[in-house]
Amino acid sequence: MAKADPQPSRAEPSVSDIRLVIVASSMGTVFEWYDFFIYGTLAAIIGKTFFPSGNATLETLLVWAGFAVGFGFRPLGAMLFGFLGDRLGRKYTFLVTVTLMGIATAGVGLIPSAQTLGLAAPAIVLLLRVLQGLALGGEYGGAAIYVAEHSAPSRRGFFTGFIQASVVGGFVLSLIVVLGCKTLMSEALWHDWGWRVPFLLSLVLLAVSLWMRLKLSESPVFRAMREEGEVAANPFLESFTYPGNPRRIFIALFGISAGLTVIWYTAMFSALGFLRGAMRVESTSAEIIIGTAAALGMVFFVLFGALSDRIGRKKPIVWGYAITLIALFPAFWIIGENANPALVKTNREVPVVVAGSACDYSPLRAEQATPCARLLGDLSELGIRYSRLPSTRLAIHIGTRTHDLSHAAPASAAQRKAWLRATLEEAGYTFAAVPLSWPRALAIGAVLMVLMALSGATYGPVAALLSEMFPPRIRYSSMSIPYHIGTGYFGGFLPLISSYMVASSGNPFEGLWYTWGVVAVALVISLWGLPSGPPRDFAHEG
Repeated sequence: MAKADPQPSRAEPSVSDIRLVIVASSMGTVFEWYDFFIYGTLAAIIGKTFFPSGNATLETLLVWAGFAVGFGFRPLGAMLFGFLGDRLGRKYTFLVTVTLMGIATAGVGLIPSAQTLGLAAPAIVLLLRVLQGLALGGEYGGAAIYVAEHSAPSRRGFFTGFIQASVVGGFVLSLIVVLGCKTLMSEALWHDWGWRVPFLLSLVLLAVSLWMRLKLSESPVFRAMREEGEVAANPFLESFTYPGNPRRIFIALFGISAGLTVIWYTAMFSALGFLRGAMRVESTSAEIIIGTAAALGMVFFVLFGALSDRIGRKKPIVWGYAITLIALFPAFWIIGENANPALVKTNREVPVVVAGSACDYSPLRAEQATPCARLLGDLSELGIRYSRLPSTRLAIHIGTRTHDLSHAAPASAAQRKAWLRATLEEAGYTFAAVPLSWPRALAIGAVLMVLMALSGATYGPVAALLSEMFPPRIRYSSMSIPYHIGTGYFGGFLPLISSYMVASSGNPFEGLWYTWGVVAVALVISLWGLPSGPPRDFAHEG
């Protein structure tokens, strides 16, 4: 019979001890995610500064590709820092991760533009994103396990729910800082160099985070394992050879991490991009409403974490997935109707149809190869919804009017885009950013709160669940690897994949199918693989 994994006994921490553990761990996580999300929050400026191409659609995709690079290296960071966390301890490992993140983020604010440095500028940005990804790969597992191993089993979901909420807190803090800087600076100053201030602020947050975390002692579970000589010799290898662990890693990756992360990124990043882009909502208004919904929605992460202590971890997650599949598209339809009703009405009454052949449009090309593809690229850059119709003659149908372009003289890109914009405006389309009235803002906010509740249901119980799924001796590695592969690849690539799907199809809702598909798979795997019943500590299955 296989040897049972040790479950070191310990006295329950005092109220003041657990409060320090939660505050220090959560605030460090907030600061780390602030550092990571500030890149996405300032995506438009970063595109123009470091990835100029003359093609707004391509610039956006390049920025999100850089965003995805950071997420792509999170699994490597999980392997590296998971190994160190299981070998050397939880505390000192996440001191290293927060330091690396703070320095890398501040570095982005110091890089000269591509106009000054040329290709070296985007190369350095991508390198710093790699360092951020490595740091973040070690941060979440360390903070979540540290709090979980200080918590009584009956309150583990509640206490770790604060770690889950702190991920949202990093996003909210990034929006608050950006809005604050924009308020205090002129628009010219903000676009000149003021946008760098939120990155440089990372050094201040790093100092605060280190000060708080240095007050912490090592996890009692790790201390007990070290005293008993039970520390894993090779945590990475053991994560894949420990009895039952490959199955648990599979469930954690596809049933938990992939599903929860696409819901959260769709609720915040996709919604923000949808408002500012397709719906042309004024940028500050969009950031305020998203930030407010995220800040208020943080409570759901703690509430569902606490609820999972009573009814089990599986139920909230499965409920959240199932409701997301039903509500996702209607939620964004309602957001669109309230964000810019005039645009929605124009799209419905004056549809745009492109007729032609060789319409092989690719958003990744700086310049399209054929006249039809160039027309689709222009429409995509203007944010106009369109459909396609096979034809031997190139034409664009705008409502009841048809413009035959088959014999149009070659025009420069600027002339072509100016003509298209003027023609669309004549047909009733507007391109000015629209403000939000209070009733419409409240309606959008209500829908965003529903999405945040679904995110809280699927995310809130997860730190406790993952900590309970894996043996203590390899817990840091075993939970970090699937978590960061799932969140790094399925979630981190969501803005890029979703933006590509929207740009390629001309349908602003097309990217939601990516989220829907990932959640559907996660629901099936969760129903099959997640443990039912009340929460319980890891028990060896061999």
